[in-house]
Amino acid sequence: MADRDPPAATRLQVEHVTRYHYGAPVDTAQHEAFLRPVEDEFQKVEAFEMGVDPEPLHHSTGRDRYGNHRTFFTVSGAHRCLEVWARSRVKALPRDHGRRAPASLPWEAVRARLRYAARAAYEPASEFAVASPYVPRLAELAAFAAPSLAPGQPVGVCAIDLMHRVHAGFVYESASTTIDTPLATVLAERRGVCQDFAHLMIGALRMHGLAARYVSGYLLTTPPDADAEAEAGEAPARPAVQGVPRFIGADASHAWVAVWCPTADDGFWLELDPTNDMLPATDHVRLAYGRDFGDVTPLRGVIRGGGDHALEVGVTTERLA
Repeated sequence: MADRDPPAATRLQVEHVTRYHYGAPVDTAQHEAFLRPVEDEFQKVEAFEMGVDPEPLHHSTGRDRYGNHRTFFTVSGAHRCLEVWARSRVKALPRDHGRRAPASLPWEAVRARLRYAARAAYEPASEFAVASPYVPRLAELAAFAAPSLAPGQPVGVCAIDLMHRVHAGFVYESASTTIDTPLATVLAERRGVCQDFAHLMIGALRMHGLAARYVSGYLLTTPPDADAEAEAGEAPARPAVQGVPRFIGADASHAWVAVWCPTADDGFWLELDPTNDMLPATDHVRLAYGRDFGDVTPLRGVIRGGGDHALEVGVTTERLA
């Protein structure tokens, strides 16, 4: 089949609401949020607004070490409920990373480039080739990844094959794990949620000396026609189960993986969504990048008081005309 033009740019709107209900009054709360999408050559932020109720006493914004937008706020005064909402409008632009994957360097050459060597030039991607708090080194991960790493194969091709195998070998089961569930347990039980599959794939690649980072964001609630998008060149772009009207991970924060793929001339980060077995294109909104979930948690904080609490999170991602 002849190559066709990639899908046109897509404008998406995201509404993300988080509510905490506390069993006792909270006197003071300090929070950090990663809720403003990143901006780069493939994603433009057309509008962003964020609100907090009760109104914060202090509020500031900045960038973290990876360039992500970060917000700090402090709520002072007794409160039993905290609501944080964010509304974003982004323009997602098509990319040809699926087609570029075969042109990436052999994975053994990438591994060698990422190793420390005295007096060698520093490679920034090497920070994502080592263990991190939520992605420890596990021999089982190395064994799992090995069949995808054929000798001399381009690193991008290997990563895509590994994505297919994670998707085929693990079952998505909502609420089957928490962020504290060990990665070894996910690997043994073969089930989990999107952040588990992202951590698992990242860990499997890192065990072979490759650089992989965690991507947090959102997924279009109702996917486009899968066959049409696949024909447009961003394949494999399909729902995890044919006929399911929604992508897995929609209506909530989502997570996927980016693998560093140097080429003879430059390099790129190849994004892979193992939960849905697809290469993210214009259906994903990227919030932040990090070593793992701990670097880019959408909202976290420290409170004084509060007792037991209940959490509600709602996300809606829509395509705009």
